[in-house]
Amino acid sequence: MKLVLLGPPGAGKGTQAVQICEAYGIPHISTGDIFRKAFKDQTEVGMKAKTYLDKGLLVPDEVVVDIVEERLTAEDCKNGFLLDGFPRTVIQAMALDERILLNYIINVDVPTDILFARITGRRVCPDCGAIYHVETLPSQKEGICDQCGGLLIQRDDDKEDTVRNRLIVYEEQTKPLVAFYKDHIKYGRRGLLITVDGQQDIDKVFADIRSALVGK
Repeated sequence: MKLVLLGPPGAGKGTQAVQICEAYGIPHISTGDIFRKAFKDQTEVGMKAKTYLDKGLLVPDEVVVDIVEERLTAEDCKNGFLLDGFPRTVIQAMALDERILLNYIINVDVPTDILFARITGRRVCPDCGAIYHVETLPSQKEGICDQCGGLLIQRDDDKEDTVRNRLIVYEEQTKPLVAFYKDHIKYGRRGLLITVDGQQDIDKVFADIRSALVGK
């Protein structure tokens, strides 16, 4: 099963990715993991990407696609994979499309206002890693971790201005992928896109994903 996982920040993609990969016995591959492995192994395309990053430049789409394609030829991907965080733009999706035959694209959909409240209300314990939410999962004592007594913090990338910017970037660059895959026709078939309601309980979201994949 060759899958791509789409969804905005805060949609719960990470949780779903773990369950999908366990269910189908495929590796969870994120863009960050791909780059780190390429740098560590000092592959040709990895070093090429590093020359751009060292100069403070964005890595060109064609180089990113080369790195992804290289990773997907690894032995652990022989039965499929779940791509998370790639493609990020329609240009990248079109380039990937020329090289890899995907089975389905899973889109975890959550309205922007729900996402904003979900992310900005998150609090974490830097000591033990426990995660809370001021509305849906508060600690027993405000600002104090139930597990270790540490002081809870709001991460910088969970603060309002940062979240607002992250969502704007998603709307402008990544959300168009949903429309691209929805209308996409390749190998004589339409309907690569599976959209599930990410506002539901975690287990219900996963159940909907499994049901949609089985139905396909």
